[in-house]
Amino acid sequence: MAHPPTIHFRTCNVCEAMCGMRVAVEDNRVVEIRGDRDDVFSRGHICPKGPAMRELQEDPDRLRFPLRRTAQGFVRVGWDEALAEAGERLAALQRAHGPDSVAMYLGNPTAHGHGAILGANLLGMALGTKNRFDSNSQDANPRIYAALQMFGEATSLTLPDIDRTDYFLVFGANPAASGGSIMTLGDVRNRLAGVRERGGKFILFDPRKTETAAYADEHHFIRPGSDAALLLGMLHVIFAENLYDNGALTDLADGVAELRAIAARFAPERIEGPTGIPAADVRRIAREFARTPRAVAYGRMGLSTSAFGPLSSFLVDALNIVTGHFDRPGGAMFATPAADVVRIARILGMGGHGRFRSRVRGLPEVGGNLPATTMAEEMETPGPGQIRGFVVVAGNPVLSVPNGERIGRALSNLDFMVAVDIYLNETTRHAHLILPPRYALERSHYDLLFHTLAVRNTAKWSAPVIEPPPDTKDDVEILVDLAASLLGKRLSPSPLGAAAERLVGLLNKLGADGLLDVLLRTGPYGDRFLPSSKGLNLEKLKKAEHGIDLGPLRPMFRERVRTKTGKVRLAPPEILADVPRLERFLDEAAAAGLVLIGRRHMRNNNSWMHNVPSLVKGPDRSMLLVHPKDAARLGLTSGTRVRVRSRVGEVVVAMAVTEDVMPGVVSLPHGHGHAAAADTMRVAAGVPGANANAITDDLHVEPLTGTAILNGVPVTVEAADAGTPV
Repeated sequence: MAHPPTIHFRTCNVCEAMCGMRVAVEDNRVVEIRGDRDDVFSRGHICPKGPAMRELQEDPDRLRFPLRRTAQGFVRVGWDEALAEAGERLAALQRAHGPDSVAMYLGNPTAHGHGAILGANLLGMALGTKNRFDSNSQDANPRIYAALQMFGEATSLTLPDIDRTDYFLVFGANPAASGGSIMTLGDVRNRLAGVRERGGKFILFDPRKTETAAYADEHHFIRPGSDAALLLGMLHVIFAENLYDNGALTDLADGVAELRAIAARFAPERIEGPTGIPAADVRRIAREFARTPRAVAYGRMGLSTSAFGPLSSFLVDALNIVTGHFDRPGGAMFATPAADVVRIARILGMGGHGRFRSRVRGLPEVGGNLPATTMAEEMETPGPGQIRGFVVVAGNPVLSVPNGERIGRALSNLDFMVAVDIYLNETTRHAHLILPPRYALERSHYDLLFHTLAVRNTAKWSAPVIEPPPDTKDDVEILVDLAASLLGKRLSPSPLGAAAERLVGLLNKLGADGLLDVLLRTGPYGDRFLPSSKGLNLEKLKKAEHGIDLGPLRPMFRERVRTKTGKVRLAPPEILADVPRLERFLDEAAAAGLVLIGRRHMRNNNSWMHNVPSLVKGPDRSMLLVHPKDAARLGLTSGTRVRVRSRVGEVVVAMAVTEDVMPGVVSLPHGHGHAAAADTMRVAAGVPGANANAITDDLHVEPLTGTAILNGVPVTVEAADAGTPV
């Protein structure tokens, strides 16, 4: 008689949304995944990526054991041999050429689990290199830098209290497709719809009519890169008409007069042409926003990846603060996570900017990491500090970093490269060793980072639902073992290396879950190791299979604002020094040609989920979107194959004519173009599309953080082959 499946509850780790899953398992195989209706955060919502984890678990292309690259191709190698070789070869490079001769890149999935976060930071300490890179420099560093300048702490990232707001003003974000970004948004559809359902108003500014526009009262097309001007135009109205909250500004902020003087230069009539937003709409929306007691402004990817990412991100928070919509219910608030990684980051000194710079171009570090746009030149340029060895963890920079083809060429010339990844992809094919971790369903899970960015305070730990195959390792085990192997072969001791050795010992003793327990017990809800306490610990969390609700966002000003004066800086000179460049941008806007922006889709996640059949079926989602006016001017029609050129390269893709993009703007999604992985990611190789980062420009960066300008790339578009239909 067949036994009914065993039911497990856990959190999806694919994106930021932290959706709860109900996982049915038979004979150590996942047979079904659906949303967990009782999950305290996501309340039953799940997108197609969650159920697709079953296919990822069984994907025959997913790597299960270590590989070594040889002249005949990749061959299997044992764990002990692979780890020993990796440690020896990395250490040998550092002994011969210094610690900075080895670089490290952390991809986005590294952030989606406590083991990978702890292990990756340990490995970075063990390497002791300044050449550390991560995916934040592709899309988040401007937001992080703005927080550092305003609040004195890079991890003090405000979140919209969407559950209680009555006016949601959104700039360049598409949470309906992304699940939220620096706004962890479980049950995304109901939370977005809830604003209007309770009588509130939802306004969206975006160069594309996105999936999120369906939830908004108003969608306004805006020229890429001009958001900062629009925000200053709104502040102009608010200051000129005395709509600001004087009491809040007096108590909370410095630099009001300086900000007011700058906003005075940006009358709505001045910005109307360059932004595409009528002056009357700017004035109306500014007044509505300021006069609504519970209102919040939020900006994300479109701002961070534009020409003025830090300035735009700063101005979103400034708008909230000036109008009294900061640290109050319904406004911009901070999370209070059970495991307070903000405090841990502060203790470890992980926030900062410009403490060192890249060797070739002199771009600044942010949070201890250099811009990924500098990786290729640091590998190519001879001299002391040249990158000769490379460790990449859960990343595919050939597809995800601007001028990716240049990065691929640079990787092919390295002395040694090791990758921690589940696929042999466009980047890892250059590695000398690949160390694949167990897949997510085979290990425990806690969202150490995204509880810190969530719109409601909750906590949830997930147990493994699948017994892992023999001779496999968790990601944290691989990273700890690699760090230990490296440390054992280094000749020159250092304080950072000594700290890494202590952390190796701690993780070997406690494991990632044991260290998580310490963080929970010493956190804001923790039991402080007191037997009589009713506070939180891991054992209590393990018993709450649907998670524990810790309540709505609450005022956290004193805990999160860490400036010398104890007040928010509304006139940080480092950021406001960029205003003259913005004014030049506005003056030159009329002469601008076609510019490229990206886009997301709920069935994709950057570059790594195209090998899942259920996620790539259906119509082609990789087409270049072109407005009818531009298509007519260029003599192009839907289905035509077109050549898209930029300064650094070109791609050939199919195009679609649509009014969902504004005139002068074309849109191409990132993460596609898997032809180089034809034998190792067989489903992905058959998915249409080109690598958008073959035409984004590694020299076209925002100057304060070195972040790539991915939205607003100058391009030309022409028929590729005399208009032959696809």
